[in-house]
Amino acid sequence: MNIDSAAPPLPVAPPPPAAPAWSVLEVAEVRGRSRLVACKNIQPLKLLQPASHGRAVHVVLSSYGGGMVAGDIIRLRITVQADGRLILSTQASTKIFRSIDGSVAEQHTVGELSENALAVIFPDPVVLQAESRYRQVQEWHLQPTSLLFLVDWFHSGRMDQGEQFAFHALQSELRVRVAGRLVVLDRFAFRPEENIATSPANFAQYQTFFSVFLVGSPDDARYRFLTQVLEGLKMAGSTGPHFRISSQPYVVSVAQARENVWVLRAAAQSRMALQPLCDALLAGLADERLLGYNPLVRKY
Repeated sequence: MNIDSAAPPLPVAPPPPAAPAWSVLEVAEVRGRSRLVACKNIQPLKLLQPASHGRAVHVVLSSYGGGMVAGDIIRLRITVQADGRLILSTQASTKIFRSIDGSVAEQHTVGELSENALAVIFPDPVVLQAESRYRQVQEWHLQPTSLLFLVDWFHSGRMDQGEQFAFHALQSELRVRVAGRLVVLDRFAFRPEENIATSPANFAQYQTFFSVFLVGSPDDARYRFLTQVLEGLKMAGSTGPHFRISSQPYVVSVAQARENVWVLRAAAQSRMALQPLCDALLAGLADERLLGYNPLVRKY
């Protein structure tokens, strides 16, 4: 007796999720000048390349709508080959718009610098608008002779509209490795609803917060030159008995964290209060051993 014992077909497994798409930029030294040899944009990020007046490549980050809405995820992979030079800036402040459903706007950056490579990361501030949520993660891999100058900057809100610490959440993490060794780990998180932002233990009267991380070799003349630039920005009289932080429009702290790492921190009551600091840093970076010119001179 024949019995039809055909089993029902097995369900087809869904395909594995696609790997996240990354925007890419790669810089190489070609005939004595740095060139952008690879560039790929993934929305909402746009990569622009204005003309450079020096040996460095200038790349500008922009975005559709001038900012990031809740749920946006930007992933950027940066490679600077041996002897290459890169200055990375932004077209304007990065606005983080409000989150209605609890979604987070995220930006992830992974960078790799080869021997003698230079990367200068000098963005405009991130502006955390009311009810926004933002997370950024940066990871950099350096060789012993490469040099990284990285600025991280955020505003408490739309200061011209009187908006101060009305966002929901900010998270930031920076990791820098030299020859595989972790030399910088900087983590910061803040939720205004859980903290008193204007407390002296937090931000007091300041509304904009600016950090610089310099990583390089003490044997590198470029690194030594930039450490002198940073040291020159220490506030005169800040160690004296009559120095009052509360009376200053901005405050600056400069310290050597490791033999190959320097950190500058600044806080100010307004964006314009930090302009002299930015001008001094950009003037130092315009040295012929570095960028060879100030790419942001017309911007500010």
